[in-house]
Amino acid sequence: MLSTIGEHSINPRCLKLELTESILANNIDDIIITMKQLQAAGVQFSLDDFGTGYSSLQYLRRLPLNQLKIDQAFVRDLANNRQDKTIVKTIIAMASTLGLEVIAEGVETAEQKGILLNAGCHHFQGYLFAKPMPIDQFNQLLKTLDESPPLSA
Repeated sequence: MLSTIGEHSINPRCLKLELTESILANNIDDIIITMKQLQAAGVQFSLDDFGTGYSSLQYLRRLPLNQLKIDQAFVRDLANNRQDKTIVKTIIAMASTLGLEVIAEGVETAEQKGILLNAGCHHFQGYLFAKPMPIDQFNQLLKTLDESPPLSA
């Protein structure tokens, strides 16, 4: 992978690879070696769907991660489900203690975003911000955002 990064003049510090537990089920030691090599070059790693697998905590100890992604199953009913709220707060607190960023997926309402912000999560994915779109449309959206006047305090 490092040769591909170099061949295409990609800044590895701009890459974040998402891993799922299913990919980690086999050859974990080889995966860790590869991850450490890539991380040394600047690539970051996020553990996707955190909290839904059977051994996520063990992966936190062994993998060179930068981020945990809270599964949308915990975000979906966040405003109405006390257990989901407790789980999300616990994931955020644990990640913070371990020096990991947290991103929540499936954020669809301002209320969900507010609960997550109050719990210490500052990165989000979901329809609240935009639906999936072709790259040309995404680039146009970025251009529009760049041209917008700055928000006042």
